[in-house]
Amino acid sequence: MAARNGGGPGRRASDRGKYGRLSRERVLAAALEVVDREGLSALSMRRLGAELGVEAMALYRYAPSKDALLDGLVEALYTEIGEVLAADAEQRGGPRAELRGTAVATYRVALAHPHVVPLLATRILSVPLARRPHAVLREHERVLALLADAGVPEPAAPTAYRALMSWLLGYLFVDLQAMTDNPEETDPGFRLGLHRIPAQDFPQLRRLAPALAERGGNAELTTGIDALLDRLLPDAG
Repeated sequence: MAARNGGGPGRRASDRGKYGRLSRERVLAAALEVVDREGLSALSMRRLGAELGVEAMALYRYAPSKDALLDGLVEALYTEIGEVLAADAEQRGGPRAELRGTAVATYRVALAHPHVVPLLATRILSVPLARRPHAVLREHERVLALLADAGVPEPAAPTAYRALMSWLLGYLFVDLQAMTDNPEETDPGFRLGLHRIPAQDFPQLRRLAPALAERGGNAELTTGIDALLDRLLPDAG
C-alpha cells in the first residue's frame, strides 16, 4: 500500500511506458498520432494509455478529462503552426507577408493533421478565450499585432481579425471536408458515392462533386487572403 500511495515503485511504474517517462508533451504527441492514424472518434484515455504502454489512470495527471485532452490537441496543432512560422521567418517580410505566411502555415499543418481540424471549431466555440491554451492565445496575439503593425487602427482591428480568421478557418473546413465514400473504388463517381445522390434533386452537386473533391491548395487560399488584405490594410503594397 505504501508503494502505491507514495512516490515508490508503484508511481514509477505508472509513469513509465514504452516510450519512457510520461510528460504532457509526450502524451499530446501520442494523442495526435492516434488521431492522425485512426481518426478523432478512436481517441480515448484507454486507447491513449495503450499507445503509451501505461494504464489510462496515469494520463489524468497530464489531461484531467477528455475535454482537456481535446484542448491539448488544439494546443499541439497551434504549437506546430508556431514552429512552422519560426522556421520560415527569414523567408517573409513585412506585416502583410507575415499574415499571408500565417495562413499558409496553418493550412500546411491542417493538411498534416486533418482529423484534428474540426476541433478548431468545436473547442473554440466551447472554451472561453481566457481558458484557451497559451499556444492558441499566442496566435491570436500574433495576428492582432501584425494588423497593428500594418497600420490597421485599433477600432477596426476586431473587424479585420474576424474577416481573416473567418476566411482561413472556413477555407480549411471546406477544403478538407470529407468527400470519399469508398476509398477502394477506382471510378471517381463510385469513389465519391455519387450514385447515392439523386441526380434530379441535386444536379449541381452531382456535376461539381468531382471538382469539389479536389483540394484548392495554397493557390486558392492565398488568392482569398490577398483579396482580403487589399481591402483591410491601409497600405495595399
